[in-house]
Amino acid sequence: IVKFKHNFQNTYLYGSYSPIDGDAFVYELEHTTAKLFEDYLAKLSQHRTEQFKIVVIDNAAFHSTKNIEVPENIFLINIPPYTPELNPCEQIWAYIKQRFKNQCFENLDKLKKWLYQMVNTMDKETVKSIVSNKHYLNSFNTTFNI
Repeated sequence: IVKFKHNFQNTYLYGSYSPIDGDAFVYELEHTTAKLFEDYLAKLSQHRTEQFKIVVIDNAAFHSTKNIEVPENIFLINIPPYTPELNPCEQIWAYIKQRFKNQCFENLDKLKKWLYQMVNTMDKETVKSIVSNKHYLNSFNTTFNI
C-alpha cells in the first residue's frame, strides 16, 4: 500500500544520451510540439559543438521533421513503429520510472525538482550501461572508427 494523490499534471523530458562516453543533454518542457522539438535540436547542436550527433527518434507526432530545421551537426535516425527497445532514451526513461514508482509528490514543482536531481546525478558509467546498444555501437564503430 502506497500513498497516492489523484491529480493530473505533466512535464516532459527531451533527452539525448551518449552510449560512447555517457554524456547527457536533457531539456524539460511542459508540452510536446514539433516547434519545441526543433528548439531542442537547436540547443542540442550547441552542446559539445565539435561533435556530430546521431539522434534516434521514434514516431511520436512531435518528432515530425516536416517543416523543421535540423542543425547540420545532427542526423536523425527514425526507428520503426512499436520498437521502443531501439530508442536509447526509452531505456533511460524506464530506469527513471523504476525509481519514480510508488512515490507521491505534493505538487508538480516537487516532481520537477526530483527529476532534475535524478537526471543530473546519473554518472556517465550508469548512462553508458543503460543506453549502450551493441547494434548501434558496432555500426558506429565500423562507420566512424570510434
